[in-house]
Amino acid sequence: PGQQSVGIVAVDAPSLPPRAHRCSQLHSLGRLAQQNLETLKKAKGCTVLFTDHSGVSTVGHVVLGTMDVHHYWVKLFERLPSYFDLQRKLMLLEDQISYLLGGIQVVYIDELQPVLTLEEYYSLLDVFYNRILENRMPFHSQSLCGLQMILNSDRYAPSLHELGHFNIPVLCDLANLQWFILTKAQQARENMKRKEELKVIENELIQVSTRKFSLEKLYKEPSISSIQMADCCKRLLEQSLPYLHGMHLCVSHFYSVMQDRDLCIPWNWKNGEAIK
Repeated sequence: PGQQSVGIVAVDAPSLPPRAHRCSQLHSLGRLAQQNLETLKKAKGCTVLFTDHSGVSTVGHVVLGTMDVHHYWVKLFERLPSYFDLQRKLMLLEDQISYLLGGIQVVYIDELQPVLTLEEYYSLLDVFYNRILENRMPFHSQSLCGLQMILNSDRYAPSLHELGHFNIPVLCDLANLQWFILTKAQQARENMKRKEELKVIENELIQVSTRKFSLEKLYKEPSISSIQMADCCKRLLEQSLPYLHGMHLCVSHFYSVMQDRDLCIPWNWKNGEAIK
């Protein structure tokens, strides 16, 4: 009820046990909505996440720390308009960086980057923007359009990820960066094309597996790649697993049964294990 009256789009608790903690936090949010309805309405259209700290995430989700007192949650909701302003500035900064680097798109990939607050990520972008503004690299306008890059602060040399995006350290040598991007641009495009092809294969195998085993749901953890998921599905399809009928199956890195009864199996399960 609290979620509906406030206008929150979705609520999740990615770092908590699925059911008991989530219900407890939802009850807390519901009580808070009854007591501070107008304040919580500032989160209209937002996704709320329950985790171990409070703030606003890089992608604009409202993050509520489960150990924080409710007064702190209220203060966060009151400050949301200023966070939304910062998010708009962040998007503008990404566009400005893109313009200076030949149209390459600045992206943030949750599963491949450290968890940052909106303020931390803005600060990272701002440092990098000021560096490339002072030391302009002569990229042709839009010559790198269609390519992607992520920024990080824990590396010193740029690299190209197998998924096709560039890993760019904020404090890297800019002369070396220009040379690296130009020499690796074609390989980056090929990697991105391969990534899209793998995604299509992965989705097809998920659909086929879901139908064959009459699964209610088949999904993977964010850390599982398309190659790993496709490999897992191919080997599952060679099995006869009638007891999976109607189940929720999650492809992960380990075997477990979640509190909401979803069954987890490792993507690289060994033959014999999956039929125990």
